[in-house]
Amino acid sequence: MATSKDLPQDIGTFIRDLRQTAKISLRQLADKAGVSNPYLSQIERGLRKPSAEVLQQIASALRVSTPAMYLRAGLLDGEGQQGVLAAIAVDPELTIAQKQSLSQIYETFRNENARNAAPAESAPPTDPAEETK
Repeated sequence: MATSKDLPQDIGTFIRDLRQTAKISLRQLADKAGVSNPYLSQIERGLRKPSAEVLQQIASALRVSTPAMYLRAGLLDGEGQQGVLAAIAVDPELTIAQKQSLSQIYETFRNENARNAAPAESAPPTDPAEETK
């Protein structure tokens, strides 16, 4: 898995790396994300910092998880779930479809575990004597 030192230095470099890995042009990504070419170019060169909304649009256009994009932009911390999603997003050996599938599977497992843990935490303690009857 990618470590923090394997990650690009800034969000612009991260976006450029993802775009180049996806083999799409700056213009194509700008069109898919609904932003102008010059604005996206400025983001990639580190001249502009995109809003959370623009990051979400770019993540969607690149088919990567929004939390991974937010993590690279410094909007989320790198602990736990977000670190895993970010590592998936920057792995150069995975295709975009594989990254999307892995992220969805991971989030599904986490949500399922959270749902299963919630009733157990709120249930009253059981009496061991009652279980043997």
